[in-house]
Amino acid sequence: MKQMLLWIFCAVLSPALQAQPLSPPLESQPVAPLGTGPGFHSPQSPIAPLKERDDLVSWKLLASVKTKTERNRVKPLFPDGVRALNKRTVKIQGFMMPLEPGDKQKHFLLSAVPTSCAFCVPAGPEGLVEVKTRTPVRYSIDPVVVEGQLAVLDNDPYGIFYRIVDGVPSK
Repeated sequence: MKQMLLWIFCAVLSPALQAQPLSPPLESQPVAPLGTGPGFHSPQSPIAPLKERDDLVSWKLLASVKTKTERNRVKPLFPDGVRALNKRTVKIQGFMMPLEPGDKQKHFLLSAVPTSCAFCVPAGPEGLVEVKTRTPVRYSIDPVVVEGQLAVLDNDPYGIFYRIVDGVPSK
């Protein structure tokens, strides 16, 4: 029932709300199709965008995946650089999207951009990483860094392209 209500909100109400801008649109603001790409960080956001770091997996690299539709499913086509990360221990930073209640999270999504709606996903599957940690991570609206084993997923039933397992908070 909760999932149905969330779907109704995102599919029906969210576009209606988006049609009524709270402030004048920026003319230089690029427009991408909803639900695709690593997400768009609004210049009007009070939260600073992520800074690229050499010790972290780049969201640009993760977003370089292409897709094709096969039997009514979206199938990821990962480039060699992304495939090389499969089953390797990596660090990634992102904005936390909790999947459980509480201020300490062991299962959450990391996003390339901060969320602007508690009921909507800010990016497509190439801009999200599912995280399962050994050590809980304190929820924060600021970016968090997690280290763990990355799984590059070809056929996840939930449409996720990337998952970190055995994660731990990092700097």
